[in-house]
Amino acid sequence: MGEITLSAQHLDHLLHDPASTYGAPYQRAFAELAASHRGRPVGEIVPLLRTAADRALLGFTGADLIEQAQAISSGAPYELRVRVTG
Repeated sequence: MGEITLSAQHLDHLLHDPASTYGAPYQRAFAELAASHRGRPVGEIVPLLRTAADRALLGFTGADLIEQAQAISSGAPYELRVRVTG
């Protein structure tokens, strides 16, 4: 399970929000990779997750991205704990 802290004003960087004009929510990128890269090597998935995280301005660590890539590769559920600050 991963964990990230975001300010309330930047939740749309992580989660899809139809009311937001921000165009790179990480949730969508992760879901697309999960659908298209199941069974692929973790080393192939990590750079794609890094690009998506950078585009969404999220500060995932390398270890976070490896854990996410392992879940995508294996098809396992991935739980992310999101701490929201004011």
